[in-house]
Amino acid sequence: MESRSGEGGSVDLDDTRLEEMSPEPLLTRDYETRPSLVYERLRQRHGPVAPVDLLGVPAWLVLGYREAFDVLQDDDAWPKGLERWRARSEGRVPADWPLGPSLEVNHVLIQGGPGYQPLRTAWDLALKPFQDPRHPQAKRLKAAVTAYADELITLVGQAGGTGLADLSAQFARPLPLMVASHLLGFPGSQGDDALMDMWRVLDAGPDAEPALERLLATLAELAAAKREKPGDDFPSYLLAAHPDLSLDELARELFMLLGMTSDHVGILVSNTVVEVISGEGGVRASLSAGLVRESMNRVVMRKPPLVNFVPRFAAKDTPLGNYTIREGDPVWVSSAAAHADPLFSDNVCPSTTVSTRAHLSWGAGRRQCPARELASTVAAVGVGRLFERFSHLDLALPVDQLPWRSSPFMRGLRSLPVRYELSPVPERRRAPDAAPETAEPVIPDPSARQRSSLWRYLTDLIRVGR
Repeated sequence: MESRSGEGGSVDLDDTRLEEMSPEPLLTRDYETRPSLVYERLRQRHGPVAPVDLLGVPAWLVLGYREAFDVLQDDDAWPKGLERWRARSEGRVPADWPLGPSLEVNHVLIQGGPGYQPLRTAWDLALKPFQDPRHPQAKRLKAAVTAYADELITLVGQAGGTGLADLSAQFARPLPLMVASHLLGFPGSQGDDALMDMWRVLDAGPDAEPALERLLATLAELAAAKREKPGDDFPSYLLAAHPDLSLDELARELFMLLGMTSDHVGILVSNTVVEVISGEGGVRASLSAGLVRESMNRVVMRKPPLVNFVPRFAAKDTPLGNYTIREGDPVWVSSAAAHADPLFSDNVCPSTTVSTRAHLSWGAGRRQCPARELASTVAAVGVGRLFERFSHLDLALPVDQLPWRSSPFMRGLRSLPVRYELSPVPERRRAPDAAPETAEPVIPDPSARQRSSLWRYLTDLIRVGR
């Protein structure tokens, strides 16, 4: 043991090495069903930082809000980059570790070292046209999201003006994938097969590995096409901002955009719908007042889609919480646990319709999520269209019986069963500042939709539900 000074006086530090501990597994059945209880048990036992076992690999999990904020803010003390992972360089991370493939891709969210900053700058430049509301591309994107949302809602309505639907499978998950196809510049519905493969990869089922191979091959082909003939899309903008990217590197960045945007946004849509329907925390009142963005901000604070960030590593032996973190130790920041820390949660007023911006759902510091505005826009438009097109939405299960899925990174609903009633006349709106020639999206024709694998899948869901 060693001591250091803290706000409450002297703190005894446990300097036991991570590899000498026997941490409890994090990804248990309890974590799948009630992760908040797992976080609290770890907090009571270890304090704001706890050793955990991640599928056979030991790591530090940051539970405290102050400690999480400090780690996210300080890239020098807690940098990213798998090359810094001591256990990995010493061969102590199994080659078949289930989380290995998702971390080895080495895209902008994973990468550290000197190559990160030029890549991040290119990402910011490539995303700016889609995130700046004054830019024609941002207006076209918003119009496209509205059109895709209406397509999906109309498809749900083919089963009848009233009925049962799974809004996760039939709306929240396909919508951001369709938007991602728009961002990537897939022509027509040709990207739908890639979107279905992305779905298989995210579900991590038995067909995930061949789906990943097909998806990366498809994205490499798309990258080559954009290098040969650039367009008004994210891959072309990223290449213009970072011409030295190889086709393999560009494919990895496109995979990151497709995967992160689709899963994160889909969960955010579902979680927001549940919060609005259940009326928890005044969310229904804030939505009726037109504050969809504010409702979503409360949701990412209460139920963040990204519960644990990808690892950072101690640059040197550093005290954190009640432990000494050794150089090269992996440190996983849990935004979900940090938001449950009394230091944070006790200072958030549950009754106000205006929520805090101090949450960590999008990260903090220089490595804050580059696509946070894009994701928020897609989710807000999608949620808005749902509550405009449906005159009535009600959960088909009690809120405490909804099935959740947890992973080392994300937490979202497996399904969102609802009873719905469509409004008599669909309302199509255009933003008042969006000119027709710049805001109208290009939507695939109905025959192309019917031939696409994504549309066949969604149509089959309608048939099964009848």
